Amino acid sequence: MGDAIGASADVAPSRTSCSTATGTTKSSAGGNGTRPSSRSLLGLDSVTFLMADVRDGVGPYLSVFLSADRHWQPGAIGVAMAASHVAAAICQVPAGLLVDSSRFKRTLISVSGLLVGLGCLLIVLSHGFWPVVAAQALLGAASAVIPPAIAALSLGIVGRRLLPSRISRNESFNHAGSFVAAGLAGAFGQYLSTNWIFYLVCAFAVASAAAAALIRPNEIDHELARGGESPDNRCEPIPIRSLFGRPGVRAFLVTCFLFHFGNAAMLPFAGQVLAKTHPGIDTVALSACIICAQAVMVAVAWTVGRVMKSGIGRKPIFAVALAILPVRGVLFSFTTNPVGVVAIQLLDGVAAGIFGVIAVIIASDLTSGTGRFNLMQGLTALAVGIGGSMSTIVGGYVVQWFGFPAGFLLLAAIAAAALGFFFVFMPETGHGSAGDEAGTEALAATEP
Repeated sequence: MGDAIGASADVAPSRTSCSTATGTTKSSAGGNGTRPSSRSLLGLDSVTFLMADVRDGVGPYLSVFLSADRHWQPGAIGVAMAASHVAAAICQVPAGLLVDSSRFKRTLISVSGLLVGLGCLLIVLSHGFWPVVAAQALLGAASAVIPPAIAALSLGIVGRRLLPSRISRNESFNHAGSFVAAGLAGAFGQYLSTNWIFYLVCAFAVASAAAAALIRPNEIDHELARGGESPDNRCEPIPIRSLFGRPGVRAFLVTCFLFHFGNAAMLPFAGQVLAKTHPGIDTVALSACIICAQAVMVAVAWTVGRVMKSGIGRKPIFAVALAILPVRGVLFSFTTNPVGVVAIQLLDGVAAGIFGVIAVIIASDLTSGTGRFNLMQGLTALAVGIGGSMSTIVGGYVVQWFGFPAGFLLLAAIAAAALGFFFVFMPETGHGSAGDEAGTEALAATEP
């Protein structure tokens, strides 16, 4: 969407020498040493808002759609939902490498969003098992590019020191977008048909592609965007094998895997419970779950940025998110009441709101000066995707064989294991608050 026109301005001068210096960007400057323009920052805000409904496709609504409209069994639904997770998992590392090397990140975001919209259309138009699975695979593969590309643009535009404030703002807009999309999806599903939820994703995909064109290509420092230490210390990326030898990388990836193994299937299971026990209001209740959780996530994402700026480390913040999951799983096992389900889902607003911000910041900490920031984003998403796939497949068959309470308790146990593993093996990556002390100036520099 316009990258080709601005290609010459999109490329910062390259350096061939590699530096392990630990310099930082200017606190009031963007990635290329100047304050980002209002237009580029508005573009980032708009993309993160609109992509909220695109990068996850129809999410838990697919479970309700296949259960209520197509009358699929829980096991088959789990396989269909896992198809997007598996495809995303396979594509995460290539997506990270692609974003690291590409100077057309805006185009990557636009094309990926449009492919997600195409996948949603195919699901609506298809009635067989395998066409739906194939469409889900397309959706998952395309969505793999979106999160690392947005994170890379953010880092390349505002710089490393301002990244915590920028990611906090990104996540606030992302959850606000999910809030609006869930409200529209609930209304469309109730008063039109479930098919319109899929059409809504297509509309958001087109709008997000247009929004990406607002970002000025000459304001993106691609060295910073891939994890270079500063615009003046350019280096060749370290070998991929060396990345896994850095302290905390493997523990972080395992934690992300376990987090989503215990988390991913909870809301889809809750949607299936509502579809079976309260037919007719399942879509509205599920939308209420998402709307309420997203409202909480907006506040939590905003708060996490401020908490990091105050000097609190990454590890205790992440631990809060991990501690919430087992509680949520146990509570879900005891109720089928729509009001109770919505209330319990508020806990997801806290956990997911924290994870969305802190995972990107930890990935940035772990890859400082390596040139592998987006590869790390891809590896993180790979761990998330594998965990999500295991959650829906294993959990789906446990539910089919033993019932929903057993499925929720299994997920709660896995989440508890994630918390224990994290406490024992994950080091603190913040190294004090030096990277987060941007203050009011930092916040102002990341806003239009």
